[in-house]
Amino acid sequence: MHSHAGGRSAHTMHVTHLSLADFRSYARVEVPLDPGVTAFVGANGQGKTNLVEAVGYLATLASHRVSSDAPLVRMGADRAVIRAAVTQGERSQLVELELNPGRANRARINRSSQVRPRDVLGIVRTVLFAPEDLSLVKGDPGERRRFLDELVTARSPRMAAVRSDYERVLKQRNTLLKSAAMARRHGGRGMDLSTLDVWDQHLARAGAEVTAQRLDLIAALQPLADKAYEALAPGGGPVALEYRSSAGPMDQAHGREALFEQLTAALAEVRKQEIERGVTLGRSPS
Repeated sequence: MHSHAGGRSAHTMHVTHLSLADFRSYARVEVPLDPGVTAFVGANGQGKTNLVEAVGYLATLASHRVSSDAPLVRMGADRAVIRAAVTQGERSQLVELELNPGRANRARINRSSQVRPRDVLGIVRTVLFAPEDLSLVKGDPGERRRFLDELVTARSPRMAAVRSDYERVLKQRNTLLKSAAMARRHGGRGMDLSTLDVWDQHLARAGAEVTAQRLDLIAALQPLADKAYEALAPGGGPVALEYRSSAGPMDQAHGREALFEQLTAALAEVRKQEIERGVTLGRSPS
């Protein structure tokens, strides 16, 4: 459980101790970790991947195996706790997450409870390779968006708040669209949809920031992907990475305001269909 960047000790992140309580198959486990490479060896079903998953959750606030927290809590328990001691340079921190399916998760940093779960992002940094990565190629676009957004958040933890705002606005907008669709189906009077204009503005604004960050990330990954592919298949490149959105071609060169206007126009284009179906259609970064 060791991360290194730039060859300088000040940038070395090391998980020195992992504690789990009621996480997956573990009622309780304490795992001291030394600097350098750590290998977990054991028979199938003994919980090796669970340890890696726990560290990954601290880094991303999500599991790479399941989409909800419920499977992460040991059967018969009502919550799970992941706790890690982390050292970076001369600084040491204790990070703790309490997973409460159906309720808000809780976080603590150095025993302080006055933090939000997203405040722990950036303390633990991981790169995970797992069989589930095949979903990036074989899965639906949502899997690729999730991968990009998790990497964006790892690079810029403040994006966790932007993503949270986007999901909140999307939920509110879908609630309004659903109510409008039900009213139409039951022959009622048309609803006042002026509020929808407000939600459109909020959704497009947050969506523009999410999209801009995804485009920045892809631009940063481009030379790395090209270099990796050249090492894998000499002379087979170059590799091109392109972000394709249902709202049309996206160009970060025109700035966030242009992205905002493009998303606003895309939402307006499909509003009639959205009101009929009662849900936001795929014309945004979601």
